[in-house]
Amino acid sequence: MPAADKTANPGDFHLKGRCDMGMKRVTGRPWATCTLAAAVVLCAAASVIGSGTASKSGPASAAQKAMVLEYKMAEGRVLRYQLTSSTKEVADVMGQSIEAGTKTKSDYSFRAKGRKEADYLLDVTVNDMETAISSTQGNLSPDMSPVKGKTFDMVLSPLGAEIDVSGAEAITFDVQGSTRNIAAGFKIFFPDLPGRPVKVGDSWPSGSTIEDKSSTMTITITIESVNTLEGFETVEGLECARISSKFTGSMSGSGRIQGADMTMSGTIKGSDIIYFAPRQGTYVQSTTDMIREATVSLSSAPGASIFSTQTSTQEVKLVAR
Repeated sequence: MPAADKTANPGDFHLKGRCDMGMKRVTGRPWATCTLAAAVVLCAAASVIGSGTASKSGPASAAQKAMVLEYKMAEGRVLRYQLTSSTKEVADVMGQSIEAGTKTKSDYSFRAKGRKEADYLLDVTVNDMETAISSTQGNLSPDMSPVKGKTFDMVLSPLGAEIDVSGAEAITFDVQGSTRNIAAGFKIFFPDLPGRPVKVGDSWPSGSTIEDKSSTMTITITIESVNTLEGFETVEGLECARISSKFTGSMSGSGRIQGADMTMSGTIKGSDIIYFAPRQGTYVQSTTDMIREATVSLSSAPGASIFSTQTSTQEVKLVAR
């Protein structure tokens, strides 16, 4: 995507050169994917500087009886998931509106290698990963071939805490001068479970803090969620607990764009619908809707803040087990 060149009229600029995309992550749930869809925000910053069907089912007794929800990963078991997301971002740059859209598709396999103390050791394979960005400033499809087919080890707790995904930090790709890795999204790939017996109507809190580093920027995202067991439905032939989640959060970051310092701050809110099969101990499906509002400030242009609003929808589906 070309960068914009400031002319005598700051609101009238033309596209030249390049900018760092600050890309929306292509893995994980949408609040972990805020940074890739910051494409418009960071390109605007450069402008200022340079210029599954579910059916209701399940026995009544399941709804009335408290149960423990936990992941079960017998050695040798393989779960394959497909993830799709769609994001729209609108930014206000010195009174001028810039829009961008991002679509991602990913395919991952998780193979259980056995226990690591009380947790599960998983071998994760990136089967496929694609991203396409379109905007008034141009289109971009990053080359994701360096990550396809790569594997790393993950340690997952029975309650869904990603204990260790550090192996994913070595799996990298480049986006217009910025080198990124795929670790951040996997840090919150699996939904958190309550850690106590729950029945329909019960709620429990969960929270996450994720740091996403690239060669040009570091962003920290903090999320707090309230999760509620709403009932039971049959999804893809599995009796599933239906869990709704409402979340809020914040993001902050700093980096350099075309040699100038920049900072980013913002808020996040949204909701999840998650399906989890208690008998099999399996994450089956989720849909997430999210809104993120952010402000970018530039040290080289005091007072020239850039405001953006991002809306996104993401779906994760279990496609093989």
